[in-house]
Amino acid sequence: MQVNLPLKIIGLGRYLPKRIVPSSELETMCGVPAGWVERRNGVRERRWVTDETSSFMSAQAAREALQEAKLKPNQIDLIINASGTGEQAIPDTGALIQRQLGLGNSGIPAMTVHTTCLSFVAGMDVAANFLQTGRYKNILIASCDIASCGINPKEPESASLVGDAAAAVVVTRSTDGDRSMVHHAHFKTYGEGAYLTAIMGGGSAHHPRFQGHKPEDDLFHMDGPAVLRMVRGIAADFLEELYPGLSKSLVDIDVVVPHQASKVGLLMLERFGWPGKKIMSTLETLGNCVAASIPATLYQAVRDGNIQRGQKVLIAGTGAGLSIGGLVLTF
Repeated sequence: MQVNLPLKIIGLGRYLPKRIVPSSELETMCGVPAGWVERRNGVRERRWVTDETSSFMSAQAAREALQEAKLKPNQIDLIINASGTGEQAIPDTGALIQRQLGLGNSGIPAMTVHTTCLSFVAGMDVAANFLQTGRYKNILIASCDIASCGINPKEPESASLVGDAAAAVVVTRSTDGDRSMVHHAHFKTYGEGAYLTAIMGGGSAHHPRFQGHKPEDDLFHMDGPAVLRMVRGIAADFLEELYPGLSKSLVDIDVVVPHQASKVGLLMLERFGWPGKKIMSTLETLGNCVAASIPATLYQAVRDGNIQRGQKVLIAGTGAGLSIGGLVLTF
């Protein structure tokens, strides 16, 4: 779907927890054979938090993004927390990020855009529309997910896949003559797949105070094969709706930054005729970092020189819901 919204990324930042967890540690925890995790999921190591919090990690990534954008924190007009997991139920994590940045008395609005693994993509879409109206000038979008606290060792496929990370971007309205822009944006949700990926606890339906609440309710569950089957059934049509021709080739897109869902999920992208060398991946060293996966991988691609100014980039993925979404933009 063509939108042509004037958005330019002027700063990127990332924060990775200090602790590096090799897959051998997960194999011991989950009781699977040596080498199983990397063969199955493509993850050699991932980062897990020690004493870091979500708002701390987001603020650290934000500071790097602001430095690159040559802005002070008080020059932000809006903070968007685009994460799949929150630091706590209340208040909104956006307020905690604001506080961590030393802006607790600033009045700068803060909010959360939460579409699980697609939160960053949705946050970019929301920011682009805000910039189009002129309501805000400089928007911080921060994604942080600490998934390690909710893994279920009884489900080794998902438990061994996830990692913790934070990444942030500062975006502004592109000026006349600037090629940076969101050209196409599209999102779809299929609630029939809502319980294929879920954490049942943490809300009003399975509150810890309720009789019958089980500790397993607060752990992450995913039926990976069922999710993949569902995605295969909708992906081609979705891609054509997002950007005609994408289900058969990359058309004129230079680089793809996908959600780091899984080894199988990334390999599936090549079935659409997309060259593997154009598909950016951090799965081997970071794992699946939920909403932070896309901006953390975008950061890596830009820092490595794989994305240059003026190139056309696709950011896309799937998330719990079951949701699928993507943006085509010129960096």
